[in-house]
Amino acid sequence: MRPFVFVNLAMSADGKISTRERRQVKISGKNDFDRVDVIKAGADAIMVGVGTVLADNPSLTVKSPERKAKRKANGRDEHPLRIVIDSNARTPLDADILHKGEGPRVIAVSEKAPQEKIEELNQYADIFVGGEDKVDIAGLLEALYENGVKQVMVEGGGTLIAALFKENLVDEIYTCIGNIIIGGADAPTPADGIGYIKEEDFPRLKLIDMDRIDDGVLLRWKVLGKCGADCKEPSCDGCNCSGNCG
Repeated sequence: MRPFVFVNLAMSADGKISTRERRQVKISGKNDFDRVDVIKAGADAIMVGVGTVLADNPSLTVKSPERKAKRKANGRDEHPLRIVIDSNARTPLDADILHKGEGPRVIAVSEKAPQEKIEELNQYADIFVGGEDKVDIAGLLEALYENGVKQVMVEGGGTLIAALFKENLVDEIYTCIGNIIIGGADAPTPADGIGYIKEEDFPRLKLIDMDRIDDGVLLRWKVLGKCGADCKEPSCDGCNCSGNCG
């Protein structure tokens, strides 16, 4: 078993999430920022890749005092558990995600991560070690579920999102499309990595909802199972069901 995993992202009208220099860009507006704070406050955990930490230095904290107070009133920490996927333990020791706001943190590393850096990071976060060269994200999600994490919000970046799709670990995706063009063949996209070669391997989505927000549009998608059906089980692994699991 694993938590429900949803990706939340903002991209330009031409499908870029930042500039070719990996510089953070304001893509959406205040209404979308508030929407993100709402779903962040409702999540058990927020996950990012180390590339996002190095480029943007996010804190991943809930901003609204009312929403933080509501979490506290419900017996939760003010902020969700914050998780960094960091195969080589590159997270800076002064990163905001390790210091801003109360609540637990997890740094997930691979077995090849330097032990000295792991020990340093362990002063500020719990350490999950799994995977020979890259983090075993499926194993991490299973461990999180066993520890009471039922819903994980993924904030990027493109390498992490691509890895999650490759392993069929995404249930829904929120895409806010902003009214700007960033351009650049090397500018990162929502799902980077090596991509897919065969069309039959493409992850398939079902549109759940669509709304205008600020000067852009918000799309909410359900990720279909590998069989291509609207599966009842979000973790459908393409088990030769011929589409009969929907």
